[in-house]
Amino acid sequence: MDFDLVVIGAGPGGYVAAIRATQLGMKVAIIEREGLGGVCLNWGCIPTKALLKSGELYETLGHLEPYGLAVTGRSYDFTKVIERSRGVSKQLSSGVAFLMKKNKIEVIEGTAKLSAGSPAPKITVALKAGGRRSLQAKHVILATGARARTIPAIGLAPDGDKIWSYREAMTPKTAPGRLIVIGSGAIGIEFASFYRSLGSEVTVIEALDRILPVEDEEVSVAAKKAFERRGLKFKTSAKVTKLAKTAKGVAIDLELAGKAERLEADVAIVAIGITGNIEDLGLEALGVKTGRGHVVTGPHCATNVAGLYAIGDVAGPPWLAHKASHEGVHCVEHLAGEQPANLTAPIPGCTYANPQIASVGLTEAAAKAAGHEVRVGRFPFKVNGKAIAAGETEGFVKTVFDAKTGALLGAHLIGAEVTEMIQGYAIAMTLEATEAELMATVFAHPTMSEAMHESVLDAYGRALHI
Repeated sequence: MDFDLVVIGAGPGGYVAAIRATQLGMKVAIIEREGLGGVCLNWGCIPTKALLKSGELYETLGHLEPYGLAVTGRSYDFTKVIERSRGVSKQLSSGVAFLMKKNKIEVIEGTAKLSAGSPAPKITVALKAGGRRSLQAKHVILATGARARTIPAIGLAPDGDKIWSYREAMTPKTAPGRLIVIGSGAIGIEFASFYRSLGSEVTVIEALDRILPVEDEEVSVAAKKAFERRGLKFKTSAKVTKLAKTAKGVAIDLELAGKAERLEADVAIVAIGITGNIEDLGLEALGVKTGRGHVVTGPHCATNVAGLYAIGDVAGPPWLAHKASHEGVHCVEHLAGEQPANLTAPIPGCTYANPQIASVGLTEAAAKAAGHEVRVGRFPFKVNGKAIAAGETEGFVKTVFDAKTGALLGAHLIGAEVTEMIQGYAIAMTLEATEAELMATVFAHPTMSEAMHESVLDAYGRALHI
């Protein structure tokens, strides 16, 4: 037996699983065909946040008068903006390489394929340096991630020129003057926010009746209004029938309220979801059960094939790096015979636009649909002392409780740095805190997080500052 565990894919699910496995005494190898850190560190979570920070700072420079400040000659160097983003990505990918070495995890660069084996499938690696290598392990974890979903039949596929996926959107030579973003999930909204901050004319197209459709409806409505104040344009309930290149850029044909409409722009970003990387792994020959572009898993992330597990994006939604890491830790702790981390722990979701959006648990509508009698609290940042002092009064905090038990069912935030605040509610839900414990918690003053406390109080008619 070559290894106790082989992990295929070195993204935030795979490399975290590998590290935890070595902590538990396993001999581990990890296979990666592209870059350590996966899409998240190289083409997703991290480099986009670097871009968004540059955009945020540039936009802030245009609104300094209320703070008693002024600048002249505001400008940006787009090449350096992109270079900084790529540098951040490289730094963190190098950090993963260090962690692999520190934890004595063998990194194998190449493309893996599975075949029948025991006690887990056999792995054959087409090495990046040339040649092949065969491996046998007690356990195999698939952490191959996902890629942008496309619909080539109507032109919704990147062409490396005027039609972009998230990858092309992170490394263009110039910022487009006019941009169309197809899809208003987190990826689409973040790119729309970034390019708008640099002055691009941005139109976002969404097939459903509201943007950010997985979020609580009140948050979606507030986000749309906030983005429109920044100059973004939206077309909801819009069906794309064709996207094509033109001599000047792109043209997109829509069906909107029963009428045909055409929009033109310099560039289009296709952000209509993702699909798991399940091809060319030998899964079909092994009989691995898949569905809707993902590997189907059961308890402890196990597939239907002995010794084979799947975590992260390849195993289906939610497509979040922290969900992948959590699943990886759970899986290897189970393999090691430990009492694993709770696989069904609440998973926060964040959108790092301006303003930011963050949520955990059930929306108000979902809670009611699940049969809960609910209590709902709300508290706006416009009456929060720290928010007023910082000039960040946009948004609010919304909490949803079970009226009978006091259990926190969900929390939904929109505003400045709410992605840093949502973890408080995630911890509360993980610990099964009720309204009583949350009300009894002391929140530091002055902080924007005081709005979290006030929202809880408001759900029970006890808000103090409104």
